[in-house]
Amino acid sequence: MDTVLIVDDEKNYPLILSEVLKEEGYATLTANSGQEALSILAHSDVDLVLTDMKMPVMDGIELLEQIKARDPELPVIMMTAHGTVEKAVEAMQKGAYNYILKPFENERLILYVKKACALYQMVKENRRLRHAVEVQYRFGNIIGRSRAMRDVFATIEKIAPASATVLLEGESGTGKELVAKSIHFNSPRSNKPFVAVNCSALAENLLESELFGHERGAFTGAVSMKKGRFELAEGGTLFLDEIGELSANLQVKLLRVIQERTIERVGGIRPIPVDIRIIAATNRSLKRETEAGRFREDLYYRLNVLHLVLPPLRKRTEDIPPLVEHFIQKYSAERKGQVPVTDVEQDVYRLFYEYSWPGNVRELENVIERALVLCPGPTIRVADLPRQFRQHSDHTLPLEGIAPDAKLSETLSQVEKMMIERALKMSGNVQSRAAKLLGIGKSGLNQKIKKFKLDVGPRK
Repeated sequence: MDTVLIVDDEKNYPLILSEVLKEEGYATLTANSGQEALSILAHSDVDLVLTDMKMPVMDGIELLEQIKARDPELPVIMMTAHGTVEKAVEAMQKGAYNYILKPFENERLILYVKKACALYQMVKENRRLRHAVEVQYRFGNIIGRSRAMRDVFATIEKIAPASATVLLEGESGTGKELVAKSIHFNSPRSNKPFVAVNCSALAENLLESELFGHERGAFTGAVSMKKGRFELAEGGTLFLDEIGELSANLQVKLLRVIQERTIERVGGIRPIPVDIRIIAATNRSLKRETEAGRFREDLYYRLNVLHLVLPPLRKRTEDIPPLVEHFIQKYSAERKGQVPVTDVEQDVYRLFYEYSWPGNVRELENVIERALVLCPGPTIRVADLPRQFRQHSDHTLPLEGIAPDAKLSETLSQVEKMMIERALKMSGNVQSRAAKLLGIGKSGLNQKIKKFKLDVGPRK
């Protein structure tokens, strides 16, 4: 239900209008002065202000200015007599949504109120969506508790406030675009656009038009002027994914844009200034590409002002459990009419820890999504995993690396120590989880930690 605040210094007038609007399904608040209206606004959620123009102490124009200083998008409708139409026009120039002349028909007022409230509902929905996006890309919502990911979070926090270019390197599926969005939404440019381009997805001539735009008639099919991604990202961030795929020609043009902060549309001759931050990403080593002569050295140094390497999943296996839990929650809604998944077999986690994850976090997400479709009960089983996992579910220990004259007790102790160290690492030193992985009790694990004099850091 939308709430309308009615402001008029005539004692009975707000009450009369309040009854009219209540019959139309609106909630109402009333005030007899500008000061009282501001006090109500400070403590109440209001969707529209309907105020008289002529009031003592604080008139409608002053009240409008105070409201717009607090919330520039809150609609205000001015009520005015014929003699103050010029003031009403002034109010429109200062941000009033509309004005209505007294005396007015109730139907006209209701029409104005409906349109203004509908507009503000759209404004609030856009705010909600933007807030949801911003929250999604805060540091804490990138899943990871390993030391490697804590280092990534710390680096994002340091580089986000700057405007310098950023180079993100990491294997496919490590979350480069997610990190780029986190940098953007934690920067002073967060209220401006974040525009992404995959440099490997388009042919060179199409990519040039996509990046820089084109003028009408620049080539066959260019029937109208089109702005490119650089212009669309004005004031915000342009994310260039797979930057290593750029042709030599586009590398030259990108270098010029970074140096001069201007672009030229395809077929155009007029330089267009742009104010953007560039974040580039690649799954290759740009330094090696430069040394091999496949990437311009001067462009590499322009892009590599701030550098961040994202670790592969196989090097941060302690992040697998929280990632699995996250993806289970994400896709659980798709199990309509089925038993909710609440657990994962320990053998599944063992296979996950041993797997190399060439597709990294993206591959893990796909595996969990698939498992939730196939899983008949509340627990994800080895049988619900893709073939490459099931093939390695029954493996034997390799004996080739063990010396023929090795003593059984010494060898078993070495294997036991190695398994405990691995379980502690995989579980992020959460000893209860490590014990569960090993299939022993927590007290038994504590005894073995003491036996092998393992440094496990702070116990959890």
